[in-house]
Amino acid sequence: MQLSEVPIIQAPMAGGPSTPALTAAIVNAGGYGFVAGGYLSGDELRESISNTRSLSGSAFGVNLFVPSDPGDVAEIARYAEALQPESDRWGVALGEPRWDDDDFNAKLDVIESAHVHMVSFTFGCPSSDLVDRMHRTDCQVAVTVTSWAEAQLAEASGADVLVVQGTEAGGHQGGFLDLSANHRPLLSLLMQIREAVGVPLIGSGGIMIGKDVVAALGAGAFAVQLGTAFLCSPQAGTSPTHRRALLDRRYPDTIVTRAYSGRFARGLANEFAIAHDKQAPQAYPEIHHLTRPLRAAATEAGDASVPNLWAGTGWTQISTEPAGVIFRRMAAEASRMGP
Repeated sequence: MQLSEVPIIQAPMAGGPSTPALTAAIVNAGGYGFVAGGYLSGDELRESISNTRSLSGSAFGVNLFVPSDPGDVAEIARYAEALQPESDRWGVALGEPRWDDDDFNAKLDVIESAHVHMVSFTFGCPSSDLVDRMHRTDCQVAVTVTSWAEAQLAEASGADVLVVQGTEAGGHQGGFLDLSANHRPLLSLLMQIREAVGVPLIGSGGIMIGKDVVAALGAGAFAVQLGTAFLCSPQAGTSPTHRRALLDRRYPDTIVTRAYSGRFARGLANEFAIAHDKQAPQAYPEIHHLTRPLRAAATEAGDASVPNLWAGTGWTQISTEPAGVIFRRMAAEASRMGP
C-alpha cells in the first residue's frame, strides 16, 4: 500500500492543533494527512474537509473517535470533588461530566457523502459491518492499535491498514482492549504485530527526525505517522500557552495520565497532571467535559500549569519552522540514511 510519494503521515491532533492548513501543507509536500474529526460536530467536520480540499487537491483521510463505554458515576463524582479547589481558584464552574458519542453517526454520514479517501478509527475497533459500509463508498479503513490482541481484532474486522501506536506517542493512547498507563514502545510493538497480521502497518510514536523514520520502516511499518513534530509550526492551531510550554522547556518530563480526559494520554508533566494523576477514573468523555472549563480558563490566561500540554517523548526536538520545511527535512534525512 502507498498513500503518498513519501512515507510520512501527519497525525490527527484533535482539539485545536490540527487545521486544514497543516494537513494541506503535508499533502502538498508529498506526504499524507488526516483531518482530526474528534470534538467536531458533523457540520464542522464537513466544513473542515471542504476547507482542506480547497487548499490541496491530493487525497487525505479523516480520523474519528469510536464512542467509549460510560464511566462509573460515583468515581466521576469523587474526582469532581477533588477538583473543586481548582474550580474555586479559577472562579469557573466545573463542566457537566456527561457521556456522549461525539456525534459519531453524523460524522460517518459526512464521510460517506464527502467521498473521503480513508477513515481512521481511534479508541475502538469498528464492526465488520461498519468497515463494509465504508468500503462501499471506496473509503479505506485504518484502526489505531496498541497491542497484538487489538491488531488481530482490527484485522478481523476488515481494516485495510493498522496504525500501530507506541507508548512514546503524544496525546491520547488509542487502545481499546489495553487501557493501561503504558503499553509497548513502538519498535518492539511493530515487530510483534507484523508477525501476527497480514495488513500494512503505520508506525506512530516518538518520531521526530529522519533516523526515527528509518527505524520504524525497518521494524515493519510501510509509513510513519507523527504529530508532535508539527505542533509548533505556523500551520498548527496549537494554543500560544501550549507553544510556549514546549519551547520554554519549563516542564522537562512527560507523563501518561487520565487527569484531563479520563483516558490515558501523554503530555508535559505540569502541576495539574502531577497533582491529579492518581485521582482520575477511566471515564471518557465525562472527565474531558468535567475539566474543560478549567483548561480553557488557564489557557486563556496563559497559565501552563493547568491545561493538557500533549507531547510525545521526542518533544525536545520540536521546531517552529513551517510544516512543509519540517516534512521535507525529515524526508531528506530518512532518504540519506535509508537502505
